[in-house]
Amino acid sequence: MERWQARAERAGAWWRARSAGVDPYVLDVGLAVASAAVAVWTVWHDEPDWSWWAYALAVATALPVVWRRSAPFTVFCLSSAASIAVTVLAHTAMPQVPLAAVVSVYTVADRGRDWQRWLMLTGLVWGNVAGTRSLNGALFSVLTSVGAFVFGSLARELRRKVAAEADRAGELARRAAADAARAVAEERARIAREMHDILAHAVSLMVIQAEAGPLVVHKDPDRAARTFDTIADSGRDAMVQLRRVLGVLKEQGVGPELAPQPTLAELPAVVERVRESGLRVELDCAEAGPPEVQAAAYRIVQEALTNTVKHAGATRAEVSVAPAGRELLVRVADDGRGLGAVRARERAGDWSGEWSGGRGLVGIRERAAAVGGRAEAGPGPEGVGFVVSARLPLVS
Repeated sequence: MERWQARAERAGAWWRARSAGVDPYVLDVGLAVASAAVAVWTVWHDEPDWSWWAYALAVATALPVVWRRSAPFTVFCLSSAASIAVTVLAHTAMPQVPLAAVVSVYTVADRGRDWQRWLMLTGLVWGNVAGTRSLNGALFSVLTSVGAFVFGSLARELRRKVAAEADRAGELARRAAADAARAVAEERARIAREMHDILAHAVSLMVIQAEAGPLVVHKDPDRAARTFDTIADSGRDAMVQLRRVLGVLKEQGVGPELAPQPTLAELPAVVERVRESGLRVELDCAEAGPPEVQAAAYRIVQEALTNTVKHAGATRAEVSVAPAGRELLVRVADDGRGLGAVRARERAGDWSGEWSGGRGLVGIRERAAAVGGRAEAGPGPEGVGFVVSARLPLVS
């Protein structure tokens, strides 16, 4: 069976290569003409003096082949009726290999409904056995008919496989496009978080320091100098981190391993710059966890301190980063306006729940979720201050 299928595949490929671009109707007309020529030549070769009706019946066996694609079973029935008439009325004028019958049988096996295919096969076997006058003739007719049926069935199965493969390829293409679109959206969100965290933190500190500089430049020149140094440090740090992000976008083939992320070892420098803004910050940090977890913890602390400096009106903040079992616990608490600020945002329509509101808090949640952790934010105990906390897994 596999050998026959392989031969059918080769024959189908050969036929498709030569019939590509040809109108199917033209092919079917050619098959009908060829079938009619074989039938008429057989009648003439058997007896040139056959009456006109013998030639008409011979043509009638082939004429329906023109419509074999649109109505395969009907074409088979019409062609068979004409063949039966020739067999009964002029048996010796029947072709040894009736081309029209082979084509119609093949077409029904390929394109017909299941009940039509099996009804046709049953009728063919019975008719060839019962209607042939010799055993050799019956055997030859059965082999011819069944062979055409087998090749048609193989073509049907190949068409089904091709359609299934096309559907599968289409589904894979749609899935790949969806995955690519999702990856693009996720990467855009990641870049947006990086740009927000870098610029919001640096610019906030620079603005606060710049506003304080003119006030102390005459009263305390040394402090003014430190203030401007802090502004410069913040700007330089922002430029370094922006190069990390933009370098990945600009260079082809650069992977995450070529774009190092900040670690907890860099957190004291962030805290020191925040202290220069006037906020007293206490830091308790233990370096632990894989690089992606440390980067997430760094950004969470950075964003929480930025929000404290910008919105809380706080004088003091506590930062704690410590492992606890299989998790890294991150906590940033301040003594700012806390619940009062939240209620003011609710009245202004800018706070509808724990995570709604500013982009920074949403970014904190997304960063924690990206490494398999979770984060919480809200007013501190008894409504005093504001607390941001996160639990990040130390192992995947």
